[in-house]
Amino acid sequence: MKKATALRGDRAHIGILGRRNVGKSSLVNALVRQDVAIVSETPGTTTDPVAKPMELQPVGPVVFIDTAGFDDVGDLGGLRAERTRRMLDRLDLALLVTGADGWGDEERCMLAEMQGRRVPVVVVFNRSDQVPAPAELMDRVRACGAAAVATSAVTGAGLDDLRAVIVAGLQTEGETGPPLVRDLVPAGGTAVLVVPVDEEAPVGRLIMPQVQAIRDLLDGDAACLVVKETGLASALASLREPPALVVTDSQAFAQVAPLVPAAVPLTGFSVLMARFRGDLRLQAEGAAAAARLGPGARVLVAEACTHHPVEDDIGREKIPRWLTAHVGAPLEFTTVQGHDFPADLAEYDLVIHCGGCTLNRREVRTRLERCRRAGVPVTNYG
Repeated sequence: MKKATALRGDRAHIGILGRRNVGKSSLVNALVRQDVAIVSETPGTTTDPVAKPMELQPVGPVVFIDTAGFDDVGDLGGLRAERTRRMLDRLDLALLVTGADGWGDEERCMLAEMQGRRVPVVVVFNRSDQVPAPAELMDRVRACGAAAVATSAVTGAGLDDLRAVIVAGLQTEGETGPPLVRDLVPAGGTAVLVVPVDEEAPVGRLIMPQVQAIRDLLDGDAACLVVKETGLASALASLREPPALVVTDSQAFAQVAPLVPAAVPLTGFSVLMARFRGDLRLQAEGAAAAARLGPGARVLVAEACTHHPVEDDIGREKIPRWLTAHVGAPLEFTTVQGHDFPADLAEYDLVIHCGGCTLNRREVRTRLERCRRAGVPVTNYG
């Protein structure tokens, strides 16, 4: 998506990291040319991460995230620093801000951590109008595999160079993957999307994966026919030629499958999201692992979006009810939402993650990789 209204999950996430009072917030304001972050000489001014979406050409939609200093102190400061570290899971690129006289062990440790996560890092020597960064220091940073730029958020010096380095980093190092659906439908072809309108459907809107699929098909110059499950048979009969693809909500597979001709591929929105945001093979293996659950197994259900549960909620009621019946014995379910995700996954026997349409690909794949390393099967729903 190249529009200013791109969904948060489709924007490249750029984190601004560093100690307290190195000019992170000033740098954010200078980069976006707006006063979006509070600037003060008082240490610890930034508490929670501050996100500012914008267009960065030629990359397109990005979001800059200002964070609290990773050296914050005290009980509250420790919570702020922990919030900053949790942010690392979603970064596509990190700006590690420091001064010429402030490069030390903490910066080197953060650089190593980001590189261990395979996140591109740009070390920004800010306030170069006060203390110029020695060329020898910048060369040492570059020798560690990071880009290095000297800037001044006050005078604007180096900001154009920094923007160019950010663009280059996102274009050469950013995570890429298949499109959501347009590579499965030829230009000029037709896809039929089956969209149930039930109690969980938002009033007056479609859910995000459905909207994303429509837009992606249009980007691929394909036609898109959207129907409820009750209108699928008549919709298929109205087409002169069979559709190239039918996509359905997972809950309607049993009703939809008998109506779709054998020669027409059928898939679900959750399967498309697994391919687009996650790891389709890993999550298919995780689905098979559900058959091996025993009595008392511990299951983590992770929802990316925050919403008030409705009656018969899919993540809190339908899936637990079906899985319990499938196993034939009580199971233990834990639910988390938003960016919350347990640090210790070893206590779970299965992780069931939503499609992750409100998260970026980096965060979803980071979670999947953590499951893989912990030896915990993971699959998705939607």
